[in-house]
Amino acid sequence: MADDGGIGRLQRRFAALPRAVREGVHPALLKSGNEMADTMRRFAPDDPTTDAPDLKSSIEVTGPGEQTPAYSQPGGSLTVPEYAVAVTAGNADVRYPHLQEYGTTKHAAQPFFWPAVRLLQKRSANRIKRAIGKVVRDNWGKS
Repeated sequence: MADDGGIGRLQRRFAALPRAVREGVHPALLKSGNEMADTMRRFAPDDPTTDAPDLKSSIEVTGPGEQTPAYSQPGGSLTVPEYAVAVTAGNADVRYPHLQEYGTTKHAAQPFFWPAVRLLQKRSANRIKRAIGKVVRDNWGKS
């Protein structure tokens, strides 16, 4: 076998990284999604009646490759990409999160979704970057 100067070994390492990154970044994605959902639940207003479906309980985290709930905001029913997590509000019983977020002519807006996203966006991105960096460092020397 001819000496390729180490390029073959480097290519094998790069080929192995995506699987390792996917496995290593998945917990960071879910942790960030759950933290964002918890913050949204704290920001969401309490429902005035006890017999109405609960907005707070409709906030869900959907992991990679899973299907979001029907009628959820934003996006409705869709499959989450492999390297992503979706946080949605609403379901078949709770179909008013967008009205709560943006308001109507008869109801003032009570934002809960986007303030939580803006509050935790940088923290989540940094957590995910650290997880990717750690996985790359941990798996770089292995072949």
